[in-house]
Amino acid sequence: MTDSIARNEKQIGAILRRARKQAGLTQSGLGDHIHLRQGTVSRLEAGEPAVQLRTLMAALSALDLELVIRPRSKGSAADIEDLF
Repeated sequence: MTDSIARNEKQIGAILRRARKQAGLTQSGLGDHIHLRQGTVSRLEAGEPAVQLRTLMAALSALDLELVIRPRSKGSAADIEDLF
C-alpha cells in the first residue's frame, strides 16, 4: 500500500476499508482481531465522526498501518478526492 492522504473522516474510512480488503479480512474478521463488533468497524469505515481515537488506532495497528502528521499540502480538496 502506498502513502495515502486523508483530510476527513470519510477519507480515513476509505483508506481503512482498502487496507482491510487487501489484508483479506472481513469487517467481522478485523473486529474479532481488535475486539470490536462488526458494526463498529463498519462505522469506522463509513467515516462516522463519533468513533473514538483508540478505535482508530487499534484498527490502524491491526492493519499494520501508522498515522503520520505533517503540514497540509497545498493540493485542493478536489485533488485529494480524486485519490479515492
